[in-house]
Amino acid sequence: MSKVKWLSNVKLETGERVLDNGTVETETTLFHLKVEDGKIVEQLAANETIPVGHEVLDMHGKLALPTFKEMHNHLDKTYMTLDWKACTPVANLKERLDFEAKELSILADSAEQRATKMIETLLQYGSTHIRTHVNIDPYIGLKNLEGVIAALDSFKGKVTADIIAFPQHGLLRESVPQLMREAMRNGATMVGGLDPAGIDNAIEKSLHEVMDIATEFDADVDIHLHDGGFVGYYTADKWIDIVEQANYQGRTALSHSFCLGDIPVPQQVVVANRLAESDVAIMSTIPININRVIPPIDLLDAHGVKVHFGCDGFYDSWSPYGTGDVLEKATRFCELTRKIDEKSLRNALKWVTGGVVALNEDGKKVWPEVQDDASFVFFDAVSSAEVIARKPKDRLVMVKGELI
Repeated sequence: MSKVKWLSNVKLETGERVLDNGTVETETTLFHLKVEDGKIVEQLAANETIPVGHEVLDMHGKLALPTFKEMHNHLDKTYMTLDWKACTPVANLKERLDFEAKELSILADSAEQRATKMIETLLQYGSTHIRTHVNIDPYIGLKNLEGVIAALDSFKGKVTADIIAFPQHGLLRESVPQLMREAMRNGATMVGGLDPAGIDNAIEKSLHEVMDIATEFDADVDIHLHDGGFVGYYTADKWIDIVEQANYQGRTALSHSFCLGDIPVPQQVVVANRLAESDVAIMSTIPININRVIPPIDLLDAHGVKVHFGCDGFYDSWSPYGTGDVLEKATRFCELTRKIDEKSLRNALKWVTGGVVALNEDGKKVWPEVQDDASFVFFDAVSSAEVIARKPKDRLVMVKGELI
């Protein structure tokens, strides 16, 4: 027997109007939403009568927005649930990786416990999909993968996930390629890579190995690319070549990609067009670092490149900071790029929802529609622009008609 309920007095964005001074204001309307088996099956205006005989949950005029997608994370790295400790300072990336390697065997047994707390935190803030990279390395083999999979299993029906086999300490070393393949046979769903120049010291060989594993398991790819300047640009350009050769359009992503902000604008346009043509997505964590240029996200977006935000790891051996609220990333990006008007703020929501927004570029209502999942983050807010700008802490998360 199907399960039916009504969500009454739900505020939805329905359009926009231009005021006399030329500014845009978002219009909203209250609705009653009928939910059956986790799907929206009917929308009534709030002045219409809800049929009797079903459960009614009054949302009291809260604004409904799409749930969030946390698209760059490391569930296995966090110190959450452990005693407080700040990071140990290091001089460079190699020292950081060496320090992490020494901790791996100590932390491995608590991977499920720590990942569970991180998932709870992300879900509380509204993320119902998590893309997590998980260390696959010669120090602990698949132990972190086993812990992360066990943690995610306990959230089935609430959280979906991409689980990326991630060679944090280098892909082209010792038994790592074999371990990566073992990870793909044991629950990982995507193939990762890391700095083919800076870590593997062999750009083409590293990238081809990533693609070889991906095609062997018919899996998508997400590569960490921190290498900057021309080296990073060359790596991105070479990866697009490999994607085209393998007919892997629409199945890969480059995370961080700071190098795209290091090159001249005309070159940015060229690579943006190539990324868009091969449907290579860019994953950004919008870091606070005055010495590091982030990718030209607005330019990439304007040329049709899919861009998604993520929190990265937080409270771990790399950084003591972070909350797990991916909404903060959209807010930070808008601050950095001086987006202050209603429409610009409203449109920024797409970078934390996997592209889902209530209003399209023309201000027309496109979400939610009948047969969409009844999955929402509810806010006491006037519009999504206010949510992006103010990051309300009080929020309710609903997945397929059930409050979390």
